[in-house]
This record gives sequence, structure tokens and C-alpha cells, in this order.
Amino acid sequence: MSGLDLDKLQQEVRYETFTSGGPGGQHANRTASAVKAIHVPTGLTAIARESRSQYRNREIALQRLIEKIRIRRRPVKPRKQTRVPRAVREKRLADKQRRGRIKADRKKVASE
Repeated sequence: MSGLDLDKLQQEVRYETFTSGGPGGQHANRTASAVKAIHVPTGLTAIARESRSQYRNREIALQRLIEKIRIRRRPVKPRKQTRVPRAVREKRLADKQRRGRIKADRKKVASE
């Protein structure tokens, strides 16, 4: 698990079941085999509705939830600050000036 305690995680997860819908006819429409696993402390959710078995969907949803928690725990790389190149600054300024001239030309001319 590399850092995740499965027993503790099981206590923090709440499961909800619902009908999966979609193709599959009566079995999919009448049985609550789809599972949503909710990690209560973080609010992360994972849904599984592939299998006809609620037990199997529960396992799949838990695995997806574990992966989401791992991704969230991954340290964020610090952003390297970069400078805006001079040519880009000059082009930006030229675009602003051109836009200003276009807007100025829209104004009504004062009648004499």
C-alpha cells in the first residue's frame, strides 16, 4: 500500500449503492449493484458499475479511491519562476496600442 493503512482506510470509507442503469435490461435496472465509495475525511469519491456483483464493484471502487488518495498525497513540484521575454512584452504592448486605436476610432465624432 506504500503509506496507506488499509484497515484505517476501510473505517474512513462510506459506501452507497444504486442501480447502474444503461444496457443490461432488467438485471441492471432493478438491482442496486453499482457502488460509490466516499472517503469521508477528504470528500473524494469513486464509482464502480462494471460488474453485476455489488461485492466486486465495491472492490473496484475502493481500488479507484486508493489511487485518487495516492495522487492527492503526491507532493507538488515547486514551480520555477520564469521571465517574460522582451519580444513578448513588446508584442503585448503593440497589441494593446492597436486595440486602443480601434476603440478610439469607434467613438462618435463631435459635430460642429
